[in-house]
Amino acid sequence: MPASLEAIDQTDAQRFTDVMTSNADDLYSGHHLRAKNLPSISRTARIGPKAEAPLERRLDALAIRRLFTLPRDVIGLGYLGSYVLLDWASFVQPISPIGITPWNPGAGLGLAVVILFGRRLIPYLFLAPLLADLVNLPTLPPWSVELLVSALIGGGYAAASMFLLRPAVQFDPALPSLRDLVLLMLVGLVSASFVAAGSVGLVTTFGLLPTHDMAAATLRYWVGDLIGIMVITPFVLILLTHRHAIRVSVEFVIQVAAICTALTLIFGIAEERQFQLFYALFLPIVWMAIRGGLEGASVGIFITQIGLIAGIELSGDGTYDFMAIQLLMLILAMTGLVAGQLVTERRNTEFELRLHRDSLARIARRGSLGELAAAIAHEINQPLTTAGTYTRLVTDALHAGDSDHVMVAQTAEKAAAQVERAAEVVRRLRALVRLDRSGRAPCSVEEIITETVALCQPALDRGRCVVRWSITTDIPSVMVDMLQIEQTLLNIIRNSIEAIEESCHGKGLINIEAAPRGGGEIEIWVADNGPGFPSDFTDRFLPFGSRKKEGLGIGLSLCRSIVEAHGGRLWLNRNARGAEVHFTLPAAEETGHE
Repeated sequence: MPASLEAIDQTDAQRFTDVMTSNADDLYSGHHLRAKNLPSISRTARIGPKAEAPLERRLDALAIRRLFTLPRDVIGLGYLGSYVLLDWASFVQPISPIGITPWNPGAGLGLAVVILFGRRLIPYLFLAPLLADLVNLPTLPPWSVELLVSALIGGGYAAASMFLLRPAVQFDPALPSLRDLVLLMLVGLVSASFVAAGSVGLVTTFGLLPTHDMAAATLRYWVGDLIGIMVITPFVLILLTHRHAIRVSVEFVIQVAAICTALTLIFGIAEERQFQLFYALFLPIVWMAIRGGLEGASVGIFITQIGLIAGIELSGDGTYDFMAIQLLMLILAMTGLVAGQLVTERRNTEFELRLHRDSLARIARRGSLGELAAAIAHEINQPLTTAGTYTRLVTDALHAGDSDHVMVAQTAEKAAAQVERAAEVVRRLRALVRLDRSGRAPCSVEEIITETVALCQPALDRGRCVVRWSITTDIPSVMVDMLQIEQTLLNIIRNSIEAIEESCHGKGLINIEAAPRGGGEIEIWVADNGPGFPSDFTDRFLPFGSRKKEGLGIGLSLCRSIVEAHGGRLWLNRNARGAEVHFTLPAAEETGHE
């Protein structure tokens, strides 16, 4: 991790906010959006007890914010022009008298525009169907029918848009979750059913369509509007709410080429085999969904639908069952969108877990630093306490006018030696953290035990404890850092002394034994007649888990770390009457420095 943890925290938090809402750089980022003649928008309202106004939420979600600076009529005219153009491009295999086609992209465009720009665009939903029929229909139905159908279309999709804009619904136009996508699909399904049934019913009521054709015309109308919503609405919403919805790359070009290849297969073979190869379109769509999430899937579905329309127009063959193809396209669109959304949510979840993991790692690192600092303080305190004792003896001797200058000088030298030992502890602890092996050399086990007991003698006398040790004859030397192993043995002995003192056990007895064991190891163990370890005490020796009143809980943890760094292991004997700690060390080779 970089050195500046604060910078990482801020960056990760910002990225997490972006990804979990809309995968855009600026969506719901917490910054206030300021546009001409528009109020400032804050993210806090969205997560508070009251939902923020729908227009504010849409403004906060929009990536292309310059559109909001345009007058309403300019946006409305742009929508009308786009609606008429899409209606003209999709005017394939229409059913008279109102031009019912298997794909009505205008329905999806109108829904997306009102969701993004709000109620001010609703009047244009009523004008768009009327204008498109005036331009594209060869023969207009009676004006009464035309006006009623246009009003039904505008009213149906205006109601659907208003439902999605309700604060209680909490629909996010950026489609960051599967809930938002499914909600859009359900609203599209219901509204398309209402518009299709109502429009065909009106035409049939006025005698412009035979009754026996009503079911087929309703199905065609419903499929046309629903496929328009499934293809156009997510594409437009993502295009305007995601900063980089379309990323042109080599892989993207290959994916588009795969779609074109599949379409060529569909339109280049006999009609009776077209549906058998339609499944080939699933491959590039699934590929784009897996690689690009919902963004990739929506783009792929849009390109596929345009390709189907182009294939019908370019073939010039009216025998294609475009209605059946559109039913398959509807299934493809819904499958691709759901797959893409699941991939997006999985990536968001993985990103969130990574942030949590990084946070835990930072906490662990900070905890390790605290443990190391406490360990250093714990180990330095021992020689400094001894040095302080020697210094007080010198002070007392000088105040008493003691003329034994030799004794005073020797005591002062011992104090200086303990201060030097504290400095050496710091150096060796640093070497331990860095896994430094430069200080390891063959050392006599007897020398290690003898020097350690001498260091503990003041504490032994104060705690009324006696140490006895037994070492096997001709025991090999150990290849260790002598100071670190002395520190380990010192910690264990001091634990025994303190446990005996706290238990008021009376005179304490501490036994130290050492013997060779198989595998080129030397085993050393320390046993006392104190109260022993609690029944729930484990061999894990977790840091800061001390049972002492003022203990730091790092003694045995540090001992284990030192022993394991030397290639040995440390464990407890649960069957002993008191406390019994065992550890192993590697024996020095016989050809070593004896």
